Amino acid sequence: MGRYVVQRLLQMIPVFVGATLLIFLMVNVMGDPVAGLCGERRCDPATAGRLRQEFGLDRPVWQQYLTYMGNVFTGDFGTAFNGQEVTELMSTAFPVTIRLTLIAIVFEVVVGVTLGVVTGLRRGRPVDTGVLLFTLVVISVPTFVTGLLLQLLLGVEWGWIRPSVSTEAPFSELLLPGLVLASVSLAYVTRLTRTSIAENRRSDYVRTAVAKGLPRRRVVVRHLLRNSLIPVVTFIGADIGFLMGGAIVTERIFNIHGVGYQLYQGILRQSTQTVVGFVTVLVLVFLVANLVVDLLYAVLDPRIRYA
Repeated sequence: MGRYVVQRLLQMIPVFVGATLLIFLMVNVMGDPVAGLCGERRCDPATAGRLRQEFGLDRPVWQQYLTYMGNVFTGDFGTAFNGQEVTELMSTAFPVTIRLTLIAIVFEVVVGVTLGVVTGLRRGRPVDTGVLLFTLVVISVPTFVTGLLLQLLLGVEWGWIRPSVSTEAPFSELLLPGLVLASVSLAYVTRLTRTSIAENRRSDYVRTAVAKGLPRRRVVVRHLLRNSLIPVVTFIGADIGFLMGGAIVTERIFNIHGVGYQLYQGILRQSTQTVVGFVTVLVLVFLVANLVVDLLYAVLDPRIRYA
């Protein structure tokens, strides 16, 4: 197991470098960030030259990337074009988005897996058909439509919640945004769990457990569910990075100042340091989540062992 972890960590290095390089190149071709600093009026040549020199934009892109990566390994993600350190923006944005993502993951695991198990054990019955239709509707409706509709009904019309989240963003105010963020993934987890449960239910080890006279609950929890969760864990592990990076729409709807909000502002203002800095951390989150998922395989399935 230890050697496998070391190998995976070494494999993460070229993936991390390649992903950050690609993002760096894409951000640098978005437009002229100096022009975005000056607003509608064009900067005079002297001011533009000074800004380019100050932010290192007068050097070739490959030099900018090497300098940036060298600073990243020392914990310096640069300075945004408004003069604020990117690490300061991260210190306020990431805790909010992490709370939002945790709520979304809880909804996915608790609601999605539960509905998947219920429908998988009752395949073809009315409850199975109803849940399948419901998940199909959730997948078909865009997230911004679901968010705006729930915000209008629960926040404006009925007054059950605050229409927008406060600056502190406590867990209680993030429940509805977390549900909106998790809605599509929750539907996929439900359908994936249902399919996996229905397939493994016909396996030999399940028939053997039933033939031994084991209680139904133990057969489902200890044998059937444990092996059926492997594809679900894979999906959820990959979904963590997507949820944190894809929270732009949800955070915009509920006025949440998290990672999505900062990325949107960075793209809008063509702030290279902000966008690349936040995406760099998201790449690390995605890589670590995938490593944890691979290690969980051995926990869920004893047949899997890493030499």
